[in-house]
This record gives sequence, C-alpha cells and structure tokens, in this order.
Amino acid sequence: MKRLLYLLPVMFIFGMVSCLTPPKEEKQADATEEVAVADNTLTEKEKAEGWILMFDGETTSGWRGYNKEALPDTGWQVKDGTLHCIHSGLGEAGLGGDIVFDKQFTDFHFKVDWMIDSGGNSGIFYLAQEIEGKQIWYTGPEMQILDNESDHVDNMLGEGGNRRAGSLYDLIAPDPQNAKGALQWNSFEIMSYQGTIVYRMNGETVIEYHLWTPEWNEMIKKSKYPEFNPDFANVAKTGYIGLQDHGNAVWFRNIKIKEL
Repeated sequence: MKRLLYLLPVMFIFGMVSCLTPPKEEKQADATEEVAVADNTLTEKEKAEGWILMFDGETTSGWRGYNKEALPDTGWQVKDGTLHCIHSGLGEAGLGGDIVFDKQFTDFHFKVDWMIDSGGNSGIFYLAQEIEGKQIWYTGPEMQILDNESDHVDNMLGEGGNRRAGSLYDLIAPDPQNAKGALQWNSFEIMSYQGTIVYRMNGETVIEYHLWTPEWNEMIKKSKYPEFNPDFANVAKTGYIGLQDHGNAVWFRNIKIKEL
C-alpha cells in the first residue's frame, strides 16, 4: 500500500507532462516551420508584399559596372551562392570597379547580407547618379562596410566611429555599433522614404537621418564632401543602388528590395 501511495504522485506528474507535451506529429510540424528559408529566394509572403530579388545566387543578372553597359570581366564573380568581390589589394582601383543594379529606385526598403574579409573595406551606395568621368561616391550616400576589429585606417580616421561598419560614411556613426567581425555574416537594411533614411544592422536600428533638411545641409557643409562635389547635399530623389569594389574581398547574398 505504501508503494502504491508513493507511485501515485509520480504517475500524476508524468500524466501532467504528457498532457502538456505536444504529440510527436505536432513537434515535427513546428520544426518544419522553423527551417530557415533558402538563401537568395523570396517567401510567398515577400512575393505578395512586392519584394524583388536582386540576386538569384547563380547569375549576375541585373548587375553591371558603374557607367558601363555590362558587368566587368574581372573583379566580380558568383561564388557559393554569393555575389563576390575578389581581393586585389588595389584599394578603390579594384579589379573590376563598382557595380550597380540596372534600375533606379526612389522610396524603397532594401535588404542584404554582407561579409567582409579580414582587414577589408567596402560599401553600399544608394540614390546614386551615373555621371561620366565621376565615381559613384560623387553623388551617392554610402553605407560603410568594414572589418571593425582590424587595423584598417578607417578604424582610426573620421570622428566617433563614423567610418566604421554601418555608418553613413564619414558623416554619422551607427548607434549601437553592432557589426560582427571579419568573415561573419551581417544583415543590413536601408529604408528610404521621402528623404527619411533609416539603417538597420543585425536587427537593430542604428541610424536615422533626413535628406534636404537644414540639419543635413549643415552637416554636409562641415564635411569633406563639398571639396569633391559642391552640390553633394542635393542628393537625388531617385537613383541607383551600388556595391563597392575597394580592393578587398567582400561577399553579398539575399539582396532584395521593395518599392514603397
């Protein structure tokens, strides 16, 4: 009798656990739902929301050199499902130069994953214009890509970290500074809507600023940009999205955009 009394609480506990534990079939269904979406694809929800895939992981379709009609023969390649800029050690000269997606955007939500090599530097431009004889940075604001844990010169230049990964290059530092180290994937988003620009890195909003405002004009006036382009503050309302060849290896995947 004592043994039976002892077992009753144990049997009761196991019974409760059984009631709280989903059947095996339900567990399997949940696990299926949690499986990551394949890289360089759109979900049915994204398709319904109007997202456009800018890189399919297999071809360079849609991309061409800045101020060129086709993608450079050297410098860029599709590798292991990524759009890969090959290391050259030539700085901004690069092997192939900067590339752009062959469509202009105005109000948009842009997403990308990026990974930089040790000591590497690159960038993403937006609202950029193609001007013969000029570089993409002449008109396009830049989101900086950098190995923040290296001795790259941009880790020491600028002010308050405004040349580190996730910054509006040489203008606004990201807060928080949550970029991962070299050879690790980072997720990044740029939202542009009627002059409001928002950066999100690894799931956190790190920068918000507003084009064409007195604050924007004053910030540009105090920066180095007027030396290169006296009209830099007048960023275009519509322009290209570009990826930088800065001579270092960098990888991009899951490049997609939705027009707003």
